[in-house]
This record gives sequence, C-alpha cells and structure tokens, in this order.
Amino acid sequence: MTRPVFRLSGLVAGILALLSGSATAADLSEITVDWATYNPVSILLKNEKLLEKEFEKDGITVKWVQSAGSNKALEFLNARSIDFGASAGGAALVARINGNPIRSVGVYSLAEWTALVVPEGSPITKVEDLKGKRIAVTRGTDPHIFLERALADAGLSDKDVTLVLLQHADGKQALLRGDVDAWAGLDPLMASAELENKAVLLFRKPEYNSGGVISVPEDFATEHPDIVRRVLGAYEAARKDALARPDALKEALVAATKLPPDVIERQLERTRLTTTSIEPTERKAIVEAGLALQKVGLVTADIDIAAVTDQLIDRSFAPPSQ
Repeated sequence: MTRPVFRLSGLVAGILALLSGSATAADLSEITVDWATYNPVSILLKNEKLLEKEFEKDGITVKWVQSAGSNKALEFLNARSIDFGASAGGAALVARINGNPIRSVGVYSLAEWTALVVPEGSPITKVEDLKGKRIAVTRGTDPHIFLERALADAGLSDKDVTLVLLQHADGKQALLRGDVDAWAGLDPLMASAELENKAVLLFRKPEYNSGGVISVPEDFATEHPDIVRRVLGAYEAARKDALARPDALKEALVAATKLPPDVIERQLERTRLTTTSIEPTERKAIVEAGLALQKVGLVTADIDIAAVTDQLIDRSFAPPSQ
C-alpha cells in the first residue's frame, strides 16, 4: 500500500452540485448495484426485484454486477462502473486512505466471515507456526486485514511469510491442492472448506472482522441523495425480509452459490443482520482495523485514521427507525 494521494473529484463534484442545483431521479436512467455471496441481503434484494419496483415509476433501470470480493467492489466503485458496492468496512477505509473517493452510507451485515484456515491434518496448530509458510490472501479485503492483525498478535509480520495473492475462490482451491499452507478465508467459501473438505479454522477472532458496508462514489452521493436514501430503504426492507423468512434467505444463497444447504447454514450462523445503519460500534471496528494496519506499517503514520473514517462514513442516508 503506497503513500496515499487524496483526490479532489468528490469535492469538485459537490461544489458543482451546489452551483447547479441537486440532481434528481429524473437525471438518471440507470443505477448499477453489486451483489455478492458474502452479502446475503443483496441476494434477496436482487431476487425480489425490490430496487426495480422502487424505481420503476421513475423510469430508472437497475443493472446488477457481481463482486467477487471487497477488492473488486472497491475497484468497481473507483472506476465508476457501479454506483453501489458492498465491501468490508476496513477495506473501504483503506480504499479511502488510498484515494478512492467513496462514502460508506449503510451496513449490509455484521459477520464473522473470515478466519485463518489450514487443511485437514496440517501440522500448523497456531499462528506462530505460519512463519516461513505460504498463505493465500486477497489483497485489500477483510481477510487480508485479519491476517495482518493475526500475524502481529503472534509477533510476526507479512515479511515472515509468503503472501500468495489470489481471489478468494482461487485461494480456497490453492489450499485444497496443497499449493499454500494456509488461507485467509471468506464465507461462504470458508464454510465450504470447513464442512466439505474438513479444513480447520486455525485462528478466529470475531472482533477482528470489520463488518460489511454499502458504499457509493462521493459525487454520486452528493448529486443523488434521494436515490441513495431509497436504495438503503430497499436494503432495509430486504434485511427485514431476510429475518422474517430465514428459509427463503438460505434457499436464495444456496441457489446463488451452488453450495450445499449445510454450508450456507454455517455461513448464516456467523452472520448478524441487525441493522442497515452504520452505528458507533461499527465505526469503532473500522477505526481499529485502520489503526492495526498503521501499527504494522501498511498505512503511513501521518494518516489520521479517525478523521479519515469520519470522511468515509455518512450516516445521513440511513433509513428511519429500524
């Protein structure tokens, strides 16, 4: 992670919006939203066509794009190929530090979705045993941040191991083939490795999972605040639907992932769908993730983590009382 270079595009867009007047739904013909298997609510949101119904009267179509990980969602947001993207909160903070002009406006889940994973029968029994080993990880994601924190707790750093940079699904396969010694996993792939391949969760620490946030490009939030509020309102409806119909949520995830029901059940056991609003506890988790990365030198010491977190988080779009 290189020294951050902050961009002015969000600021410029905000000034232009103030000068020209706020844009309305009439100025849009399409919004692009991502869905992901690590974001269960997005599956129901997509399947039930809640956004399509919400924006039909405005003549706005909804385009769906799958994100394979936080890194992909954040890349898509930075490239403006999506308007709404789901990522880990810690990953969104790192992206903002590194110049991605996004605002995190909501939460899609609070989950223990990552752990360090080793194959069945591995002689590795503690994090300290990873010294000199090969570890599969997807850079710029919560599993990456989790790995860095786990290594630091054990008195190690990523210089003591070999990071094998792979997307999540490829990391799982590398672990099962024996190409790597460990994997910084992500559900539901991690649950699949655990139940179907008897992989072992070597190190777990729920508080090191930074939770999932919904982010938008800063200029989009400035120009289309009503659209952002309505999308979050649909997310809130989908969250309530998921809680009211857990079997439907499970079936939707099984269909989307092509994974067995017991694997999806394990993923959902580790998933909390308690809010769509970014609460103080979630902000704290994001700040702590940033401070941990700063401590190990992956974020430069001159960055004010709390201040950038406040630049990242925007609670003004949250749905009313949940």
